[in-house]
Amino acid sequence: MKRFLVALALCGGVFAAAIERKEAYPREVRPEDAIATFEIPDGFQIEMVASEPEISDPVAMEIDENGVMYVVEMHGYPLDKSGTGKVRTLHDTNGDGKMDRSVIFAENLVLPTGILRWKKGVLVTDPPNVLYLEDTDRDGKADQRDTLLTGFAMSNPQHNFNNPILGIDNWIYLGHEPAVTTKTFQKEFGDRGGEIFYPRLADSPRLPENGLGRGVRFRPGAKGLEVLSSYTQFGHTFDQWGRYLLVSNANPGYHEVIANRYLQRNPDLLISKVTQTLSDHSAEVFPITKNPQHQLLTDLGVFTSACGLTSYQGGLFPTPYDSVAFVAEPVSNLVHADIIRDKGASFTASRMQDKKEFLASTDSWFRPVNMYIGPDGALYVVDYYRQIIEHPEWMADDVVKSGALYNGRDMGRIYRISPKGTPRLSWSARLDLHALSDAELVEKLADKNIWWRRNAQRLLLDRHHETAIAPLKRMAAGNDPKGRLHALWALEGLGALGADDLQRALKDPEAGVTENAVRIAELHLAQFPELIPALAALADHPNAKVRFQVLLTLGEIQSDAKSADAQSADAKSAGVLKARETILFKDLRDPWVQTAALTSAYGNDVLFAEALKRYKSHDEAYAALVQRLSTLTGARGDAAAVRSVIRKALVPANTLGWQAPVLRGLAESLNKKTDLAALEAEKSLLLNASLKNPNPEIRQASMQLLRKTGLPAGPKTQAAIKTAILTASNKGATTEKRVEAIQFLSFKNPAEYSDMLQKRVVPSEPRPVQIAALKTLSAIPDETVCRLLLDRWSSLTRDVRESAIGLFLSGPKRITLLLDGLEQGKIDQASLGWPRSVSLMANQNETLRNRARQLLTQKESQRHVVIQSYQPVMTLSGDPQAGKRVFEQQCALCHQIGGAGGVAFGPDLGTIRNRRPESIMADILDPNFSIADGYDLWQIELNSGESAQGLISSETPSALTLSNYGGQKKVIARKDIKSLKTLGMSSMPVGLEASIDKQQMADLLAFIKNAK
Repeated sequence: MKRFLVALALCGGVFAAAIERKEAYPREVRPEDAIATFEIPDGFQIEMVASEPEISDPVAMEIDENGVMYVVEMHGYPLDKSGTGKVRTLHDTNGDGKMDRSVIFAENLVLPTGILRWKKGVLVTDPPNVLYLEDTDRDGKADQRDTLLTGFAMSNPQHNFNNPILGIDNWIYLGHEPAVTTKTFQKEFGDRGGEIFYPRLADSPRLPENGLGRGVRFRPGAKGLEVLSSYTQFGHTFDQWGRYLLVSNANPGYHEVIANRYLQRNPDLLISKVTQTLSDHSAEVFPITKNPQHQLLTDLGVFTSACGLTSYQGGLFPTPYDSVAFVAEPVSNLVHADIIRDKGASFTASRMQDKKEFLASTDSWFRPVNMYIGPDGALYVVDYYRQIIEHPEWMADDVVKSGALYNGRDMGRIYRISPKGTPRLSWSARLDLHALSDAELVEKLADKNIWWRRNAQRLLLDRHHETAIAPLKRMAAGNDPKGRLHALWALEGLGALGADDLQRALKDPEAGVTENAVRIAELHLAQFPELIPALAALADHPNAKVRFQVLLTLGEIQSDAKSADAQSADAKSAGVLKARETILFKDLRDPWVQTAALTSAYGNDVLFAEALKRYKSHDEAYAALVQRLSTLTGARGDAAAVRSVIRKALVPANTLGWQAPVLRGLAESLNKKTDLAALEAEKSLLLNASLKNPNPEIRQASMQLLRKTGLPAGPKTQAAIKTAILTASNKGATTEKRVEAIQFLSFKNPAEYSDMLQKRVVPSEPRPVQIAALKTLSAIPDETVCRLLLDRWSSLTRDVRESAIGLFLSGPKRITLLLDGLEQGKIDQASLGWPRSVSLMANQNETLRNRARQLLTQKESQRHVVIQSYQPVMTLSGDPQAGKRVFEQQCALCHQIGGAGGVAFGPDLGTIRNRRPESIMADILDPNFSIADGYDLWQIELNSGESAQGLISSETPSALTLSNYGGQKKVIARKDIKSLKTLGMSSMPVGLEASIDKQQMADLLAFIKNAK
């Protein structure tokens, strides 16, 4: 299904309070009265075309080429896996525009999530399988049932794979995301999937476990099966030119900018982000619901359950709706609309209405979950129609036990939205595309409505007639850009494209057609090498998305060229490097263009040299580019190349500004593949620069790289150490210089400087000096730093303690001292923070793990006592201004409110301002009661023996980004990961009552409730 709740580690809510107080909960609205509950923009009309008893619990629909409406019913949500799911066909038998006959096409489905017309039947996503259902005897019921794909996770229904879509490129795309961690319903929904494959094919390609939690696309006839570069939740869509748009609960739209095939070709490049969020406005939505009782339903809510994303391409709505994406928000009983506009390689999305939604209902049972464009161009809205849409995984027990979870299970509606004056629905059982000739189907490829274009293309590929090729080629050269687009892909699917077809398409006057022609040409470079010069010629194309696709495609072409001069390249790749260079520097300030350029495994040394030659100081775009190019140099492990780059960067007279980012890039990627012994002379250069270079950025970057290369042998290092000791102790030196000196002393065992360093850990020293001294002391391979910390804990400030705690966790002996400190009361548990508490309780050492659990869970079990003791807060008057100060002191390190005022590590607290104060307070004091989706902690063991822990904030098939307190991020290559597991714990710390008294809690609640 989809993630219906806000991504926030908070639970319970207004509904629970209503049950406790025996308040009346709004009743359902009868179908005949439903239309009166809606608000819709002037110029549009809404009508109900299906409702109970013909359907119930609808989550997806499809209309086939014969005018039959298929509806998927998911009755089992949220907890019933007994096989109650169905597919129905609906028919309007009397021509009044409303479905009056319902036939069960298939049943005994578990938790079905989507449907697609395919061949002579339909594909249905019913985790863990993609099923093919066909009615072979024409009695209206499926008698053939095959498992086409299998292996997907049977996770929480809100997170299972869903919504198969046939792309313009002839692949079927499945909405899919990682399996969610479940604690309460582990038995029912703890399955995390296995290999994904075609069970009927002995030689089936196989995807890794649950497809790595990414989207999946497949082509059954060609045995195609691939993982995409990103993931979506419930729903996804393509714009008219085939760009892939996705959705998640709190994000109403984002764009998969770079496809997975490009991420795989340069193993030295780490990319942890491949999607662009589209919205240029806040996450607020504007419901009109009367007496909303759900935990996040208020007049000024936010996106918490975005799903069913649909790019409108029906051709019936007026301008500018031909550039609009609709997204459902069932928790807030509305459908939102955004105008999608080009922005470089990606897009931006702006509200259609100011402080108003495209469709909203006063009925709190209205639950739009999906949308569909019909053969008439109308927008069909699928209404699940339930009293409760949230999953009990994130509810209070009293709600789960209330008996209301399945209220509305026998109800459901489908609405049709069209411009005012549009005639009523008339296509039901009146279509017959099979009666059309191949030439007539080809004409439908130019229809203004995507329904006709998509179905015509599908049927042409199903027929696979040679007689279709000639009219397709005429359409590909015709006057209609949409017709040309679909004809090109249909010819591609039929294997009938020639080089001349592509040469013409690469010069198409419509940028969207040209962009697709580049994508298709990429598939034929080996067959038609003469296309390469034509592709390179597009480097100066006026459209940014065409240039972007050309850059990606040209990255496929290997060149032996040592420069960007076209005449020095071989015939096959003439002009390729020059074209890539042209696009890169023309669009340098688009970060996606930089990424696209670097995905190629060829010619990056040439681009590196050109970037240094063109470098502009104080220009972040150039700094980012040369650092990333330098990272590639370090990752290759070529000592000669690394040596050359270091020498160029540290030429004394070199003041061009690129030195620091280049050195940082090397430091980021230098690895064991490099022969460090070959860099002895460069180590001396780095040593000198780290101590004496007048530019602080170069000093820091040199030191970062020196940590990777190691110090040079000989007297220079000894002299440098003596200088560092004097500087570290000199209170007359700048804090910056003293910190650098202390950091330098950590390169080797600093035991002999221990006394001097310990003297730096006193309140009279600047905080950066104290923290640097502690970190350097930590390099001593014993417990010196921990004993010092225990001795001086009471004198350390909060910021110093935060840095100090981590130093205890680097080995069993140090952890033992930390547990001693906790047991003796020298260190309060609140100082640990929840992530570190989890790390201790999950320690691989059984003795330490058991001791930590005994110490930490003993206090954890007292959470209810703490919450009870804070109940008087509910009678106090809170001051929002004072609460703002509490937020800044206690919360801003990990949270923002409304996208501002702190660090976006944990969930945005603006999303909970409409919760009950009691519920907000309970979750502040006991954050582990419920863990937000996407905010659980992960433990990563690296092949090097190191470990890392944090939130996975973004990821791709080749890398992931870990986020930690204060906005710190770390990119980790998947190839470096030994093991990866979720700890099933919240990232929010326990024990805030030690820092927030009752009046401060009242003030904080007032601030959260009133934040704008």
